[in-house]
Amino acid sequence: MSDNIDGIENALDVAFEPKEPKAIEVKKTSEMSLSKERDFEDDYKEVRGNLRHLVSTGEAAIEGILKVATEGDHPRAYEVVSQLIKTVSEVNKDLIDLHKKTKEIKKEENKYVQKNTTNNAFYVGSTSDLQDLINASRSRTKAIESKE
Repeated sequence: MSDNIDGIENALDVAFEPKEPKAIEVKKTSEMSLSKERDFEDDYKEVRGNLRHLVSTGEAAIEGILKVATEGDHPRAYEVVSQLIKTVSEVNKDLIDLHKKTKEIKKEENKYVQKNTTNNAFYVGSTSDLQDLINASRSRTKAIESKE
């Protein structure tokens, strides 16, 4: 292999300098989940802002094109107004769908979080006392009382 490297060094007229491999930093799962949560929140805020901007821009455009349509009294202008109104209403629906989807995603994330509840009951006593409590008809105390 060093012959191949020497041949390549000579052909390219460069010197081969081996480098140490770089260490890769591995994030812990909690750090990764926090960064995913931050990314999700940032994306949500950005998408929500974009949709709200589109709605406000669409409303301004509707007002402007409506003035043009009423002044020009041309059917095509009214058609454009109706299409623009439909588009703005669809963007509003998309904004509501965004809220629903984020709630669903958060529910899914919480679903995978384990909730460990451990209920331990300890009985302090002998085995025969425990059997007396569990099955009173076979109780030792009953047998003792019947003999007396």
